[in-house]
Amino acid sequence: MATPGPVTPEAPFESSQSPVIEGFIPSVYSTSESFKEKFLRKTRENPMVPIGCLGTAAALTYGLYCFHRGQSQRSQLMMRTRIAAQGFTVVAILMGLAASTMKSRP
Repeated sequence: MATPGPVTPEAPFESSQSPVIEGFIPSVYSTSESFKEKFLRKTRENPMVPIGCLGTAAALTYGLYCFHRGQSQRSQLMMRTRIAAQGFTVVAILMGLAASTMKSRP
């Protein structure tokens, strides 16, 4: 059994400074972004997510409209379409996350 080497005491944590994490950069962007700028940047990075969100909202809206008008078969179809659109959106988010992770690797 190997004996551990000498233990060096670490400096105490100072709450006035943020912790230093090796390899972590708190902000890639030096300037603060407005909501519109961030939305446009994120849309350009992964355009499938907003498309999936719009598809989900459209299917939900049309399904509720059909339900209100008494078209239960069409309403059920649109609710199933909504589930498929939500699945597409989740897959798009995961694919975008995987792509950004692979892109950030050295």
